[in-house]
Amino acid sequence: MQLCEIQHLYCVVFSCLLLSCLLVGCAVSYKFNGASIDYTKTKTIQISDFPIRSAYVWGPMAPMFNNELKDMFANHTKLSQVRRNGDLKIEGEIVSYTQRNKSVSSEGHSAQTELTITVNVRFTNNKNHTEDFERQFSSAKSYGTTKNLNSVQEELVSQMVKDLADQIFNATVANW
Repeated sequence: MQLCEIQHLYCVVFSCLLLSCLLVGCAVSYKFNGASIDYTKTKTIQISDFPIRSAYVWGPMAPMFNNELKDMFANHTKLSQVRRNGDLKIEGEIVSYTQRNKSVSSEGHSAQTELTITVNVRFTNNKNHTEDFERQFSSAKSYGTTKNLNSVQEELVSQMVKDLADQIFNATVANW
């Protein structure tokens, strides 16, 4: 090997080592679960059950939503869930559960129906009140009108509840 080739090889190796050191340094602060919580200050979360305040309801929807939301925080953070006086507080209500015609077939009949859940969320960060908010989150899924709502409702609500829990998690502790 010539001196020039050896110097080039050393430069490449040095650059790779430097880059990998920088990446390792960055990886320490990155969290794969998406949460950006300072656990030295924030240790607890209070998640109240969301009652249904919608005119149209499906009974199992509220327990499905409440369990999914609590599980999301239990599985993706180190926060302890408490009944009162949490460092973070999430409360609200299910304000809407609706269906509407989404598309029309070539014969002029409804081809798809869209089912939507909307929840109103009040978030309080007792460690940093500048992050407090009250906001509505919605999720919608469609199904063919040839199907009966009763036959698809559980699956669709389950998907929407997961989506809503993700949205709320991201808005409250992920700081996206």
